[in-house]
Amino acid sequence: MDTTVVWFRRDLRLHDNETLARAVADADRVVPLYVFGESEYADSRYIDQPKTGGYRARFVRESVADLRANLRARGGDLLVRHGDPTDLVPAVATEYDADAVYFQTIPATEELTTENATKAALADAGIPSERFWTHTLYHLNDLPTAVDSIDDTYTPWRKEVEREATVRDTAETPTSVETPELAVGELPTLADLGRAEPEPDDRRAIEHRGGESAGRERAQTYVWEEDRLREYKETRNGLLGADYSSKFSAWLSQGCLSPRWLHEQVKEYETERVSNDSTYWLVFELLWRDFFKFQFIKHGGDFFGPQGIRDADKQWRHDEHTFEQWAAGETGVPFVDANMRELNATGYMSNRGRQNVASFLTDVLEIDWRWGAAYFESLLVDYDVCSNWGNWAYQSGVGNDSRDNYFNVLGQGERYDSGAAYITHWLPELAELPAEYAHRPWKLSDDEQARHGVQLGIDYPRPMVDIEEWYRMH
Repeated sequence: MDTTVVWFRRDLRLHDNETLARAVADADRVVPLYVFGESEYADSRYIDQPKTGGYRARFVRESVADLRANLRARGGDLLVRHGDPTDLVPAVATEYDADAVYFQTIPATEELTTENATKAALADAGIPSERFWTHTLYHLNDLPTAVDSIDDTYTPWRKEVEREATVRDTAETPTSVETPELAVGELPTLADLGRAEPEPDDRRAIEHRGGESAGRERAQTYVWEEDRLREYKETRNGLLGADYSSKFSAWLSQGCLSPRWLHEQVKEYETERVSNDSTYWLVFELLWRDFFKFQFIKHGGDFFGPQGIRDADKQWRHDEHTFEQWAAGETGVPFVDANMRELNATGYMSNRGRQNVASFLTDVLEIDWRWGAAYFESLLVDYDVCSNWGNWAYQSGVGNDSRDNYFNVLGQGERYDSGAAYITHWLPELAELPAEYAHRPWKLSDDEQARHGVQLGIDYPRPMVDIEEWYRMH
């Protein structure tokens, strides 16, 4: 072929990107394209929040800028447009007289709707298109059981895949990308996207700088320079600092890092340094990510129903005031509030924190789990549609592997933050309290409140529910 358009979506990288590698091999010239889709920056259908908030908008913008820089380093460039991909992708293909359009497929309902409409518009214009599966560790076509028949429970699915499937080799990174002269277009500013520049918070665990270059730097630091992989399983439930967990999730979510490339890094590390439960556990977590993506192909829009894929017997409350207290980190339960305030201030929260705040919202408060999932969608820098909604459904008892249990946020906080260092990091108003009271400030007598300078209801909220009594009753 003479010219192929490569429509980048959540595959913002040059390494292990089969879509780009195939286009470079198949065509004389490639037109790389990224579209800031208007629908992705629209308001949520569930809550009064945008689907993409400022933290992720900035990360995406940085990732697109890095992709453009990396293409330019190989003699190419990147077209950037802002609007509806259904209109813009065919328009670009027509403008550059493309013989085909190649793009990544994304297994979620809105994303599939967009790509199917775009594919149909291309067909109407007489332009062939081809989709590529580029965002999981195991390829869709290599699963031992067809995706519409896979097990809905993670462990048997994982064991079958590990036993019977193989991770494909990574695709070659192009050394040069031949593009025609392009009217490249400017990257929209955050203001153009309707977002304000987030204020940096010095208390954040890590600076999430978007792009393939930053993602690979993070992997180099975590795996090789800091040698953290050998202890990943033991430290992954940490709450403070950059290196208790890999923090790869944001770069994985936008495709700045390939899971197959990370798998290669793990295998190389195991050969050169150590192979243990921790090195396996990183792959184990990548498989959880795969599982939810394949589950979204199988179940589709059923994931977004109030009763989820299980048609569970759940009655959800829709109390906006209660939800807003949870979202603001004003519940009066310190471990919940500390995690929510970290999310609001940084766009990030540990996996341990996510499980606990989700359980508090859906189990204790009985608020519609989709409100919580939508709030995470808006705030998280590392939002991934399948992982986010799949995990929220799981925790709420309406999804995969769901059991009728809950997280005891008091016990969890005391176990994983025994000295209350995390709580006081994000709730400085409790910094002078002994750890016992930082976890359960409602136990302070009036005299103790005066002595420690913390007056409940003024300096810190009284608990919105009697959480100890709730756990006694359940």
